[in-house]
Amino acid sequence: MNTHRTRPENQQDPIKLKNLVREAEERLLNMESSRELQPLIERLHQLQASIDHNYNLDSLLLFVNHELAEYVRLPIAVKERVVIDQSFATRDLIRAMHLSAAYYLLVLSKQQARLIEAFNNEVVQEFEGDFPIENTQFFVTNKEEISDPRRHTNMLAEFFNRIDKVVNKSIKDHPLPVLLCTEEEHYHLYKRVADKKELLLEPFLSGNRVEEPAHAIVAAAWPIMEAWKKAQILQRKQELQQAIGAQKVLTDVSEIYQAIKNGQVQSLFVEEGLIQPAVIEQEQVVFVSDQKLSQKEVIDDIYDELMEECMRFGGEVVLLPDGELSQFGGCAA
Repeated sequence: MNTHRTRPENQQDPIKLKNLVREAEERLLNMESSRELQPLIERLHQLQASIDHNYNLDSLLLFVNHELAEYVRLPIAVKERVVIDQSFATRDLIRAMHLSAAYYLLVLSKQQARLIEAFNNEVVQEFEGDFPIENTQFFVTNKEEISDPRRHTNMLAEFFNRIDKVVNKSIKDHPLPVLLCTEEEHYHLYKRVADKKELLLEPFLSGNRVEEPAHAIVAAAWPIMEAWKKAQILQRKQELQQAIGAQKVLTDVSEIYQAIKNGQVQSLFVEEGLIQPAVIEQEQVVFVSDQKLSQKEVIDDIYDELMEECMRFGGEVVLLPDGELSQFGGCAA
């Protein structure tokens, strides 16, 4: 369900959640006996009561089964719905993941280096211990060398190389893309001496910001990361177009279903808003109307099911804006 971040709008959220919980309860009781479902319904009500709506973001997802009862707040709008199925509907989690970015910011100057972990426009942590790294030895003091620009560059390259080794040690257990925040000449020099160039992003945040607070640096970096994420999605779309040209694309939902089960799908492309109830009959996907959602054998959303299975078999799910896959009915693999 969609929620609100601030008052007084968020005072509507508990009422909306109550109505959706009631809808879920009614659908459950239409499918099974109340005795079997009472523990599940009680877990749902307990989870509902535990939510403090003062901390809401843009949407709220509840996941409940006999072993688990959890909720997730997301910074994106969602289509409001109740899903009752054998597996959780994770489309919105995947979409939030596609639109979000976890990354490191290496804030660099010729005197100092700081390392910040960020998620979107929020600071996760600033590394301490090995950071900040101060340049206490890699600078020219010899009078004869002060006028030699190559000597200055070599000394700075050595300082950056030492920084790079500490960065790689610090992030080896949790590798993420690294966005450099530095002046342009330093960006190119650092990239030249870096051991793991594949982790360094092409864009960089320009300027000397080593004295700025972490939250200000991350706020300035987020538009760059947001554009980078969108470029990644565009690149995947171009890869799909190439596969279409090579006639290596499946578009029939039943064929996609079979290929996923056989572990033959590397990438599944689905439009963000595509939702379709279905049943599986003799290994074929058969679409049904929303009026049959209360029937036990009906899968609330076959595309959620395909995404879950694709990821379970090691494949990747790529969500595209609505209309991008209209020639294929909204789904391709």
